[in-house]
Amino acid sequence: MTVRVGWSSVNYKDALAVSPKGRVAKGYPLVPGVDLAGEVIASDADGLEPGQGVLVHGHDLGVGHHGGYAEVARVPAHWVVPLPDGMSAREAMALGTAGFTAALSVVRLEENGLSPDAAGGPVLVLGATGGVGSIAVAILAARGYEVHAATGKADEADFLRSIGASEILTREETAAESDRPMDRQRWAAVVDPVGGAATAYALRTTRYGGSVALSGLTGGTSLETTVFPFILRGVSLLGIDSVNAPADVRRTVWERMATDLRPGGLEDHITREISLDDLDPFLDEVLAGKALGRTVVRITG
Repeated sequence: MTVRVGWSSVNYKDALAVSPKGRVAKGYPLVPGVDLAGEVIASDADGLEPGQGVLVHGHDLGVGHHGGYAEVARVPAHWVVPLPDGMSAREAMALGTAGFTAALSVVRLEENGLSPDAAGGPVLVLGATGGVGSIAVAILAARGYEVHAATGKADEADFLRSIGASEILTREETAAESDRPMDRQRWAAVVDPVGGAATAYALRTTRYGGSVALSGLTGGTSLETTVFPFILRGVSLLGIDSVNAPADVRRTVWERMATDLRPGGLEDHITREISLDDLDPFLDEVLAGKALGRTVVRITG
């Protein structure tokens, strides 16, 4: 399928793809951009007509297949998701890969027993000022959960409260080591796009029967924990993969992001816009950990 790209977005993976040490790109030359939204120019597949709004993310887009930072993209038709009713291409990229990951985390947590009517405690969001974290905070708050947000950016507490967080934790607290296999039970569930020591903290402090939805590795790829949270508290560790999620899951989650999983404050508080010309220096900021919320990239129009 050939797509006229209107919008893309910036994700941590995009910054890794253009970094010599990033180790996510499968070869060069490569057009980065792990997500895109626009309209169909031409299609070899049934069901999607020229002019129809579509979005693409995951698979090999932007890492092994030319991605969204271009005016035209040619992608396998089965990668493409129709743009949900009531959602513009720009809104789709304000959510983007990060939003899909956040929404899928909430879906999996609720499938595993989390409910706003009987949460049994607050939900913790780690890495809360990042793309996945900020949208997870907004989605959970909109669904009625008490949300506690952890961040390494102490000066962004007001931002986190503006999108729905009721309490702010420091990165030092959630990344601290412990000589105990389990600590005080605090969280009904945890959204974790960080990994490393933060995941170990989440497992030690999640309440009986709760779950941790793990989707990231910015805090490290190793995990030092014990079996005790699993066998004494029944805690579940849920793996969240946005890259190879099946087509039916993608369509369902995107439809819900246009309805009951739509985050509040997406345009007013979470999203900024840059042009393609602004992209290079901004990717450096992302690698340096200076990015906040979501950034959409205007490609055409």
